Amino acid sequence: MATPLAARPHIPGDGLWAATEGTGLFAWSWALSRLAASHDYWVATVWPDGHPHLVPVWGVWREDALWFGSALQARKARNLAAEPRCTLTTDDPHRPVVLDGVAERIVDHHRIAGFAEHVNREYGTRYGPDFYDPATNGTYRVAPRSVFALDDSDFTGSPTRWSFPDTAG
Repeated sequence: MATPLAARPHIPGDGLWAATEGTGLFAWSWALSRLAASHDYWVATVWPDGHPHLVPVWGVWREDALWFGSALQARKARNLAAEPRCTLTTDDPHRPVVLDGVAERIVDHHRIAGFAEHVNREYGTRYGPDFYDPATNGTYRVAPRSVFALDDSDFTGSPTRWSFPDTAG
């Protein structure tokens, strides 16, 4: 993945986030370290009628994307089957990193095995790849299309949005 472009978020009518205030833009490495270190993530999907659905998930940052699993009958998996665009965020409300992307359902056994190894290392579990059997479970990879982050100790000066020129949306 090429290094994304960093900029101050533009929010019309909101004069809080001036490009010249505070600490300035974060380096992409700042966001990556938080994406990799988060214990839990929140995933937001959309019900078929359009209202939001937000749930915590275990996940891992690997292959330049956030990965997580879900039973195919779970609401989030059914929502992603109908509308794969989603938002995920780290578990730190004081230094959040919020990722927008499109969930790709992974069915390749080798890639699922790699995901299982990372989950086991992160969470101290012993799930084999069969636990993530694509017949009953979804393994999702969400590559970022845009990422937003801030540090609330520098609320007006730290907000940073990264865009990924090689992705649509």
